[in-house]
Amino acid sequence: MVDAMVREIELRKDYLKGETLQSIYFGGGTPSLLSSKQLELLFNIIHKYFIVDEQVEITLEANPDDLTKDKILVLKQTPINRLSIGVQSFFEEDLKWMNRAHNAQQAKDCIRFSKDAGFKNITIDLIYGMPSLTDEKWMSNLETALQFNINHISSYALTVEAQTALDYFIRNKKSLPVNEEQSARHFELLISVLEKNGFEQYEISNFAKNKKYALHNTNYWNNKNYLGIGPSAHSFNNLSRSWNIANNNAYIKAIEENNPSIETEFLTLENRFNEYVMTGLRTIWGCNLHYIEKEFGNLFLSPLQSKIAQKENEDLIEINGANFKLTRKGKLFADGIASDFFV
Repeated sequence: MVDAMVREIELRKDYLKGETLQSIYFGGGTPSLLSSKQLELLFNIIHKYFIVDEQVEITLEANPDDLTKDKILVLKQTPINRLSIGVQSFFEEDLKWMNRAHNAQQAKDCIRFSKDAGFKNITIDLIYGMPSLTDEKWMSNLETALQFNINHISSYALTVEAQTALDYFIRNKKSLPVNEEQSARHFELLISVLEKNGFEQYEISNFAKNKKYALHNTNYWNNKNYLGIGPSAHSFNNLSRSWNIANNNAYIKAIEENNPSIETEFLTLENRFNEYVMTGLRTIWGCNLHYIEKEFGNLFLSPLQSKIAQKENEDLIEINGANFKLTRKGKLFADGIASDFFV
């Protein structure tokens, strides 16, 4: 697999057209299983074919059960300078309910080990809205996270994907369904608690102290180009979106034949407008009317302005000059508001 990824980088080295890399992200699946030698191989090939910013953010996504003390010490000797840890909860019963491989103690230990090893840029993921997660337990999760004094927290509402085990259990009444009122309450508690502790909600699901925004995430929301390497990886160049085949064996075989198996969707002007609104509204920077007029024209701008005025009257949108963004209340309805603005 690693050899195939190296070869894909060689084959697709021109995709970003010489842009400097500000972020390198090892995510999806289990990148923490990579050895230091494999990581070194990938870093060497990246530096061979791309210009890498001196202050590049290099993130490794990992589950707590993979981040033993020894593994963290090995990772600290690599160029990786940011860890994204899928904690999800500090309660044993919630982790079992979500079928996570780690336990609550591992969730706490790996954060402590990472800080002790010298990692200063750490983010953790937390999930809310599980039927078993009371308001008190959710508050406890947040308080535990805050005790570690990290600069970034990402938090997501539980979603039930079709044809998953959780979907089956809910449909067959073996598990309680997701309660939307509970999720909304947890979301409001999340914002309130983190803001009181010096965090800024710079995106719907992401909170940072001291402006420690994740470059990887921020570039995505600001419609920057990116190249994805490996099975299922997605790429974007502002004109099209493409994705690799998901099957591992088929991916490797296609790369060995120097013919990556990639599907591509070319974006219409409407697609690009809708994506700009959808991603921009999720952030503290919002969207800009001058940019919309320049990139998409008055046919898109005029109907949008009347819709914005309506949402402003409902206290869902706030306007500052040419910029508009969600209010605190609007963040609860982000997806619905964005879809109302779509063409």
